[in-house]
Amino acid sequence: MDEELHKIDVIRERTSISYREAKELLDECGGNLIEALIKAEEKKDHGWSDKFLEAGEEVVTQAKTYINKGNKTSIRLKRGEKTIAKFPATVGALGIVAALASPAVAIAAGIGAVAAVANKVSLEIEKPDGETKVVSLNKHRD
Repeated sequence: MDEELHKIDVIRERTSISYREAKELLDECGGNLIEALIKAEEKKDHGWSDKFLEAGEEVVTQAKTYINKGNKTSIRLKRGEKTIAKFPATVGALGIVAALASPAVAIAAGIGAVAAVANKVSLEIEKPDGETKVVSLNKHRD
């Protein structure tokens, strides 16, 4: 009995499983400690770490997809017919994130928006399929 308890303790220390699980493994392996440890490794669910890695890979894949789409979509700031700035939508999205993270950036963005309205600037979003949507930053255009 002491020998069996010792084997169960060894299994528990090396695998972090319960007494019941360790006893069942030991019984399945006919009391052979090494076989029980090997079986425990084979059965071991790597738990949250593997699930986290899998989810992380999925998030990275989705992020790459959105970044790729964002890079194919462009944003143009125009005053009349003159383009004053052009950048990928991804850069605009990063600017929004930066504004949310930093009050100083948010204030600068607000000042930029006021200046854009004062200078009658429009925003054009061009999608990869060539469709362009114009967003007027002014209520009344001349």
